[in-house]
Amino acid sequence: MHFLHPLSVVQLDNLRHQAIQIIYTRLSREEPPLKKEVVEYMTDVDSHMWSMRRSKANFFRITGALNPFIDALGWFDQIRNWKNPSMTIVIHLVFVILVLYPELILPAVFLYLFLVSVWDRRFWPRHPPHLDTRLSQAELTHPDELDEEFDTFPTSQSANDLVRMRYDRLRSIMGRLQTLFGDLATQGERLQSLPSGRDPTATNLFTVVCLLLAIVLYFRPRIVALLTGFYVMRHPCFRSRRPPVLFIFFRRLPSRAEMLF
Repeated sequence: MHFLHPLSVVQLDNLRHQAIQIIYTRLSREEPPLKKEVVEYMTDVDSHMWSMRRSKANFFRITGALNPFIDALGWFDQIRNWKNPSMTIVIHLVFVILVLYPELILPAVFLYLFLVSVWDRRFWPRHPPHLDTRLSQAELTHPDELDEEFDTFPTSQSANDLVRMRYDRLRSIMGRLQTLFGDLATQGERLQSLPSGRDPTATNLFTVVCLLLAIVLYFRPRIVALLTGFYVMRHPCFRSRRPPVLFIFFRRLPSRAEMLF
C-alpha cells in the first residue's frame, strides 16, 4: 500500500511526532520517568535540523565512501606516470587482452569482486557496531556548536551578537557550497552547449568529430580502444606540461554563468 500511495513528507513528519508523543506518554509513567527531551534525543527527531557537528560528520562519511574511488584514481595515476614500470607493463598487457577479448571484461570484474570479498572475510567485525564519538565529531566539537545544536527552533537565544556570529558562520559555509554548486552547474551547461550552437565553431567541430567517431568505431572499435589506452598510459617523456587540448577546449565553451548578475 505504501508503495502504491506513498505518504508525503508532511504526513511522515506528523506521524513521526505522533509516535514520539506516544512513546513519551508511555515512558513518562515508568520509574524513573523520562523527560520529553530525552525521548526526542533518543528517537533523533531533530535530525533534519541544521547542526555543524552533523554536517562535519556527514562530510567525512562522504569522503570515506569515496576513498576507494580516490585510491583507484591515485593507483591509476601511478600507472600512467610509470612509477612502477613492471606493473605498468602488466597493466598494458591486461588492457590489450581485455580489448581483444571484450567478453572477458564482466567475468574479470566479478571475479575481482569475489576475490576482494573472500580476502576481506578476515576483517569482518566480530562485535555489533557501537556509537562512534570520532565519527560523530563529538570529540572536536566547539562548545558553541553544541549550544547551537541544542537550541530550539525558532531560536531561544536572546544575545543578538551570538546569533549574528552563528549566522555569519553559516553564510560563510553556504557561500562555499554556493560556489561549488555554481561550478558544477557551469560544467553541465558547457556540456549542453556543445550541440546547441551557442559557439558555432565548437558545435561544428563537435558535429564533425561525432560523425568521424561513429564511422571509425563502427569499423575499428578495438583499434580505437587500444590507441586511446596507450595514449592515456604513455610514458611521461612523451607528455607536455601544458593542459590537454580537450581540457582547454572544454574550458572555452560558453555557459549561462555570464548571464547571472
